[in-house]
Amino acid sequence: MPPYRVLLQRDLPVPMTDGVTLLADRYVPVGAVRPPTVLVRSPYGRRGVFGLAFGRAFARRGFQVVLQSCRGGFGSGGLLDPLGDEHEDGLATLAWLRGQPWYGGSLAMHGPSYLGYAQWAIAPFAGPDLKAMATSVTASQFRDAAYVGGAFALESSLIWTTLTASMDTRFGGAGALLAPRRTRRAALSGRPLGELDVLSAGRGLPFFQDLLAHHADPAAYWGRRDFSASVGEVEAAVTMVGGWYDVFLPWQVKDYTTMRAAGRRPYLTIGPWYHADIRHGRVANADALAWFKAHLLGDPSGLRAQPVRLYVTGAGEWRDYPDWPVPGMREQRWHLQPGLALSTGNPREGDPDRYRYDPAHPTPVLGGPVLLGNSEPRDNRRLEARRDVLVYTGPELREDTDMIGPVSADLYLRSSTEHADVVVRVCDVHPDGASYNVCEGVRRLSPGAPPAGSDGIRRVQVDLWPVGHRFRRGHRIRLHVAGGAYPRIARNLGTGEPLGTGRTMVAADHEVFHDPAHPSAVVLPLVRGRSVGR
Repeated sequence: MPPYRVLLQRDLPVPMTDGVTLLADRYVPVGAVRPPTVLVRSPYGRRGVFGLAFGRAFARRGFQVVLQSCRGGFGSGGLLDPLGDEHEDGLATLAWLRGQPWYGGSLAMHGPSYLGYAQWAIAPFAGPDLKAMATSVTASQFRDAAYVGGAFALESSLIWTTLTASMDTRFGGAGALLAPRRTRRAALSGRPLGELDVLSAGRGLPFFQDLLAHHADPAAYWGRRDFSASVGEVEAAVTMVGGWYDVFLPWQVKDYTTMRAAGRRPYLTIGPWYHADIRHGRVANADALAWFKAHLLGDPSGLRAQPVRLYVTGAGEWRDYPDWPVPGMREQRWHLQPGLALSTGNPREGDPDRYRYDPAHPTPVLGGPVLLGNSEPRDNRRLEARRDVLVYTGPELREDTDMIGPVSADLYLRSSTEHADVVVRVCDVHPDGASYNVCEGVRRLSPGAPPAGSDGIRRVQVDLWPVGHRFRRGHRIRLHVAGGAYPRIARNLGTGEPLGTGRTMVAADHEVFHDPAHPSAVVLPLVRGRSVGR
């Protein structure tokens, strides 16, 4: 069928339960009889590229699209309370939809990042007419991405709050482009975190201050903003698109496994993308169109046979699998060894390795997931030359080695301070010596968490980003252990002072043990054999 001609109705008023009115645009496929509705709820506006990508693109294919601005922006009333109003406002929007004479009785939702979170905020409670969801680079809760490993994701949090502060202004587009640069300049200023919003955005940002204030005890603040507990209750068909370098990937994968544990059958696609990568947007739209045609129009011809599709970096190929974790995956422990070696053999006797982390001169980061900007792998040799980074390197691989699945580290550590961060990173060392980051993770330590033995040694377990990567024959697997990843992660001052106001800095001396009694290791997901390639 040729594409439909599209009629646009602008600024439809949608009443909320508290009397606030939100505005929505409706894209109508002319001639379609009671077409299914695709709801997109966005804090980033509803015109321009959003109208083209989410409105016209789907209306031309026979869906009517309601593209709504969240409260507090682009003509919608009220004040934006990030993440806090999407449950109530989303359900009120559904009630309004069902009262419209043009509503055809079936519904889908679509959108990335915050737009995807807005879907999870109402999906378990939406009712049987919600047939399908298409989510990308998002998760059902953003708390763990803000406080990654218990640390604070400074750069991404400040970027987003700076970005949203300028979106609904005359110079909103320019503000969005400048947000990463202004944020990095502010983050590197060395000022207390509570002052960085003014440096970055020119004014105080309430949500950024809330993030700082609720770092130590996040439960109360995040309770009404966390929908992960109800993911398994979602009956709509869900498809997810993520990126190996996306800030939300670990929690998006957790949403997938939660749905699988509840007996659901979601689809999952993970590509070589970062959060702001336009490439995943094209894939996500195509994926959503096929998904909606299958579940709202009864045409499954565009669906693939296997629900999980992964791009294996290093191999440069797509593969399809029946599930995640992929069948046949087994955990393989690569033990830290004397002489800064790394191997699958049992740990040998040896003295601990030592490094000193000084928050006045914090360990920087090269690459790694961040909200805006290119997060693709970078050569980490300049970072590895620093004295505050331990670098463990394995032997040359005799064959191509595929690691696909969750990654973790199991370290035995003693520190001179009770407050410290442990950053762990896996790199792929090429034959020319270039060392490219593959995945990483962080764990913030505090008194008693994790507990120390009588000798002061703590067993520290760190969750890293999941991977789908081939380490080629002749390459080496490398592991970093450090005390920071600044400014992507806020520096740990070593004192336990409040996150927003702390100023006093204490350097920390760390010892990493690796002997038979303390078998420190990185746990990698080895996969032998191959599934269906593309």
